[in-house]
Amino acid sequence: MVFRIYTLSKGFSFRRIVSLFLFLTSLLGHRMHAQEVTTADSLFATGNYTKAINAYAEIGGTDADLQIARAYNAIGNLEKAVVQYQSLIEKAPNRQIASFELGKLFLKTKRYEEAKTLFSKLAVAVKDNPEYNYYLGEAYLETQQLDSANIAYKQAVATDSTHLRSLFRLGKYYMITRERDKALEYVDAGLRFYENDMSFINLKALILYNDAQYVKAIPLFEKLLEMGEIKPYVYEKLAYSYFKDWDFEGAKKNYRALIDMDDTNSDAYFGMAAALRKNKQLDSAEIYIRMGMDVQRPILAEGYASLASLARQREDLKSALEYYKLAFKEDPTDEFVYFNICTVADQHYKDPKTKLYYYQNYLEKFGAKSPYTSKIATKRIKELKEEIHFSAN
Repeated sequence: MVFRIYTLSKGFSFRRIVSLFLFLTSLLGHRMHAQEVTTADSLFATGNYTKAINAYAEIGGTDADLQIARAYNAIGNLEKAVVQYQSLIEKAPNRQIASFELGKLFLKTKRYEEAKTLFSKLAVAVKDNPEYNYYLGEAYLETQQLDSANIAYKQAVATDSTHLRSLFRLGKYYMITRERDKALEYVDAGLRFYENDMSFINLKALILYNDAQYVKAIPLFEKLLEMGEIKPYVYEKLAYSYFKDWDFEGAKKNYRALIDMDDTNSDAYFGMAAALRKNKQLDSAEIYIRMGMDVQRPILAEGYASLASLARQREDLKSALEYYKLAFKEDPTDEFVYFNICTVADQHYKDPKTKLYYYQNYLEKFGAKSPYTSKIATKRIKELKEEIHFSAN
């Protein structure tokens, strides 16, 4: 048997072998790292966030830190998400995506001042990104700084004339302030870009309706219904628009649809009655008026109860008691209104016998309907009886 001993050739030194070894090791390391990232990304994409967090933590690096922050946000652990984003921004202050996502998280958690600070910095640093100005506007809007919000929205539109959310915000603002021309300017700009956007169609219909341009509003409200926006307010405003256009059949049709959808809406009955009166259908109009009055009673009760609550807040107990009594007169089935009569009378009157009367009356009327308030009333009755007994002695 012949043994051959192979020696290194002249041009293949030991140093080159080491370099090759290091290169192969590095290549293998990169492949393993890529596999780890792929695994972590797969866990994240399929919603397995806790395992994804652990996988990213083992990988390390700013990309992994960003994904960890997103995973905490996804599972609802918002405080940890905030801490993770802040840590990442300290490590890599130029990672705009981290600041952007943290800013939106601040809006979500109602930390509006911090959101304003972040989006202001981003808007100054990158002037050609309308999103930064839009979200800056959102932060100002949440703190009722409307002028500053509008400046930010307008800057977003100046950067991108098709930025729909900023156009919508501006259109809505000017609709509320009844500045029709400005409102239509922004709404029409949005519709030129996306003519079938339901939000803009709705906004334009309301702008025209509020400006008493009922004829122009009618086709827009009709389009909303065709697009599936089957809402009571659409039928109500469409019906009134037809009424103002002297199209009483169109008004009756839509009031009838509104009543079918919500038979407790007194305005729908009164609107129908008005249209019937225009058509000289007086007996039918009277029926709808009476129906409207019947369904209006709970609304009056709610109004009186609201006034009572307001008087109570002002410590005007006499007025509060009167309003609660009016509310109960309108809706004598509401045990909570009567219980409020008891508690206000308890505060208002000095005579324990008068107080006792109200609580005993409550138990007689509603004792079986509300165990919790009945228990409170029973306890108070016992206390008042003891007070009466001791005062007599």
